[in-house]
Formats: sequence, C-alpha cells, structure tokens
Amino acid sequence: MGDVIIDGNTGANRLVILDANGKIPALDGSNVTLLAGANFSTGTIPVAQIDTGTAAGKVVKLDGNAKLPAVSGAALTGVAGATKNASNPVIATNPSGGVGTEWQNTTTGEIFICTDATAGANVWTSTGGRSGDIVPVAHYQGANYGYHVGGSPLAPYDYLDNIQKYSFTSDGNATDVADLHDGVINGAGCSSSTHGYQMGGNTSTITNNNNWSPNIHDWITKFQFSSDGDSVDTTANLSVGRQNLRGCMSETYGYTHGGAPHADDTTNVIDKFPFASSANATDVGNLINLTQSGGGHSTTTYGYVSGGYTYPGSLGANTIQRYSFSSDGDATDVGDLNSGKVMGNGPSTSATHGYSSAGFQHAPNTYLNNIQKFAFASSANATDVGDSTSARVHVSGSSSITYGYCTGGYPSWPNALNIIDKYSFSTDGNATDVGDLVTGSAYPSDTVQY
Repeated sequence: MGDVIIDGNTGANRLVILDANGKIPALDGSNVTLLAGANFSTGTIPVAQIDTGTAAGKVVKLDGNAKLPAVSGAALTGVAGATKNASNPVIATNPSGGVGTEWQNTTTGEIFICTDATAGANVWTSTGGRSGDIVPVAHYQGANYGYHVGGSPLAPYDYLDNIQKYSFTSDGNATDVADLHDGVINGAGCSSSTHGYQMGGNTSTITNNNNWSPNIHDWITKFQFSSDGDSVDTTANLSVGRQNLRGCMSETYGYTHGGAPHADDTTNVIDKFPFASSANATDVGNLINLTQSGGGHSTTTYGYVSGGYTYPGSLGANTIQRYSFSSDGDATDVGDLNSGKVMGNGPSTSATHGYSSAGFQHAPNTYLNNIQKFAFASSANATDVGDSTSARVHVSGSSSITYGYCTGGYPSWPNALNIIDKYSFSTDGNATDVGDLVTGSAYPSDTVQY
C-alpha cells in the first residue's frame, strides 16, 4: 500500500480525522463503501448501494413524481378504510371504529357515516340522501318484530305464559320464543329500545265462562329482545295492582292507565316507571273517567287512550284521551271514536295517527271489524278507514314503521283466533291476514314491538 498522508484533508490517500463532534467531515457519498450512518452528517449515498423495494425489510424509494410506488393497501397501518357491503347498515350495526366510520353500499352506491355509536342504537347518516338516514326507531314503533304476549286460548280454559313474535319485514306465522314468569291475561304491555314489558294482569284459573276468580297483580316484568329471553321480575311494582289496564311508552318511561283493581271496580290511575332502573311506578295523574281496556297509543310527547269501558254496568266510552310525557298530570279529552263506545280494541301508532282495530261496541252490543284512525296534530274525531279481516274483541295491537298489526282475539265465546292482520299507514284500506299465531289467544298484553 502506498503512503498515507495525514494532514486533516479528505483527498486521496489521506487519513480521515473525525471532527470535534466525533463526525466524519463533509465527504462525497460516492467514496463510501461501508456505511456507519451515525458518523455521517452530510453526503449522498448512491442508490445502487441501498436495498430498495416494497417487500419486507426494503427501503421504499419515491418515484420520479415523488410518489410512493404501487403497494398493497394491506401494507399500510393507521388508515381507516370504509366497510363495503351489498346492504345498508342497521341500527344494530356496531362499528369498531366508532363515530366517523364509513359504510359503502355496493348495490346502490350510497355512503353512510356513523354519527352516533351507541351499541344497538347506532345512527348512520346518509351522505347521498338516497334512502335516508338509519336511525333508531321510536319505542312506539318497531323495525323488526311485533309480539303477542300471554292471553288465553279460552277453550280449553287456560292462561298462557308464551311470548309469541312475528316479523315486520316479511309476512308469516309467529314463533314461540320465550315464556312469561306465569300465565297471565288482561295485563298491559310496552317497549323500551331493548326490552318488552308486561305489567299487572290476572293469573287465576278459569273454571267456566262465569267464574274468573281473579288473582290480580301489581308486578312489572320484562324480557330481552336481542336474546329472546324469558321474562324476569324487575322487582318493581305498579302503584296499584289491576287487570284490564293498557300501556304506553316514552323514550325513558313505561306508562299504564286505567284498569280494574278488583273484579267489580275500575280505576282512572295513570302510572309511570323508569326503564333505566328497577323503581316502583308512581301515580302521576288521572284519566278523565274510570276506564278499563282502553287502547294505548304513544307518540314522542303524549300517551293516548282510545275508548274503554267502566264496571260495574259495562258502560262503554268513545272518548280519545291524552296525557303528557313531559309533565305529570291528568288526561284531557281530545276527540271521539267513530263507532261509538268501544272496548278491547287493538291499538297501533303511525308517526302521525293513532289507529283502533276491531273491539266491542256497547249499545247496541256488536263485535267490530272496523279500523279507525285519529290525528295527533289536532283534537279531532276518528274516521273509519278500513276493516280488519274478522270482527272480534280483546285483541293485541302493535306497530311497525309502515303498518299496524292486530292479532288474536275472539268473535264469540269461547273461540280464540290465531289471526295476524296488518294494515297500511300510508294508504287507508282493509287489513290482510298475513300469518297465524302459534296459539290462538285473547286477553293478551299488547303494544310490544322491537
């Protein structure tokens, strides 16, 4: 080897001296054959000396346009991609990414953004305005199922503990999905976003047509929609035990109105209880008259009562009453039913109207098949807009977003029916028979939907 010149310079055959910071002085990178990066502060390394590429362990080199080369999206981290699906999301679509998650419908091209990530009640906002936002349905309507809860087949004389559900998305027969804690008739029902509720009622055994021997209860029980679970006792109670009561619901409270605390008595009490805790119901107001078996209808702001009757005397009522959810107080008279004094009718609720299907009319005594509706926006009488498939009384009612349903009941003692009727909210008209209950049943706890 030739002589090495030691003079502090960086030319050929010179010994490189580190500077005061322990760094190699400025040097043309093309002269470097073995890189110890920590010793370089400036310089250019020839590309040929760098292991570039897009595979594992490679250095990614930008192209001539300062862009990344083609790489698989799977190689990127920390980038939130859209979920692609042939259908729209639903409120039960719980996104792992929470608020801001994007959903693309590959069938329609519509795009949704999650704007409220509440498990089971998510809100998906449409960015294209095609089919509208996906939002939780109010408790007084359901997007999935209606329920026929308890009741009696009448012959043989018995009380049912089964919870039957039927689909709102496709016509068909009901299925028996769970059990009440006891066989019960003449109770009330209502719904939260997660549970169906059964309140009060009668659990005595019928021995014959004229001997009911009532055993009247004040319980509040509930069953879970998502698991088709049996009902459980909430350990909370109504302010007074009674049968022939009906139910309504706000977003946060269940309500019961009227009913009979004894076989020969009638009450005007309005109870409410919270969905969020197992607390007893409180008496928050009175109906305008003593009422049993008056249909229960709910909006976001009011509970409505259609018809009913008093006992003793079986004096029917044609009044439409309402009471406020925002402030406790008594009910007011806001209209009349179209067909006179009606009891045991099937109530349902659209976004704008209450509906009463079937029932029994006093003076003259007549089993009804008519469908009546009344507007929520104004105090006005109901109008007759169609017919159910059968005249009958002591039926169950439920509501989807687009249809009202009327199930069970009896046209004459002791013949309980298994009919599932539905009628449109968008166009007035007759009901159609769209399926059968597992067991024909009258005197159920109604207005339960999910």
